[in-house]
Amino acid sequence: MSEVRAIVLHRSRRSLLAALLAAAICEAGAADAGRGEQLYEARCGGCHSIDTDRVGPRHAGLLGRKAGSIEGFDYSPALRAAGFTWDGERLGRWLADPEALVPGQRMNVSVGHIADRADLIAYLARAGRSSAGKR
Repeated sequence: MSEVRAIVLHRSRRSLLAALLAAAICEAGAADAGRGEQLYEARCGGCHSIDTDRVGPRHAGLLGRKAGSIEGFDYSPALRAAGFTWDGERLGRWLADPEALVPGQRMNVSVGHIADRADLIAYLARAGRSSAGKR
């Protein structure tokens, strides 16, 4: 196995393990949506909003929505063609390493700590439910 292939395989395994752990944390109820809201404002709010599109798309109703599907938002061709629906596991993988999940996407930010990812996912799940009636 070439060195490059070994590195890619290692990163893929690491991303998968991180996503599975994030999903387990969310399932166990250990994620803190309140802390996730603070993280969202500090780390995501410059480009994203819950209810309006900015540099990045709005996040209301993200979980359960097809990737790249908000009408009128200028997604990368890679994300528009991704063909999956956002769930907690996939969002955990995205936050850990967007480029590993969707090569060619435009987001160049990742969230390194698994607890931070779990808290962000818990917040987005809560915010998505509370914003559903506003649309």
